[in-house]
Amino acid sequence: MIQKNLDKIIIGAALAVAASALLPVAKSAFRPAAAGGTQGGSFLLNRARALVQIARQEVEDIVAEAQFERMKKQLDKEIALADAQDEEIGR
Repeated sequence: MIQKNLDKIIIGAALAVAASALLPVAKSAFRPAAAGGTQGGSFLLNRARALVQIARQEVEDIVAEAQFERMKKQLDKEIALADAQDEEIGR
């Protein structure tokens, strides 16, 4: 029983020493990767914003064209109605 506890204490101490020795190495190794990940995330966010803006403009164009066509049809009906009334008056 004491041997198992002594083994656990020795292993724990060895892991603590190894972790304290490897931490600065790991920190310096992962710092550039983290910076690259941040830059990549920023690029993706900017790209997504640009795509959303493009999609928004396309939808606005479609809506504007639909409104124009509706207004054009309404004006064509009004002109046809006015022409028909003029013909009836002219007879």
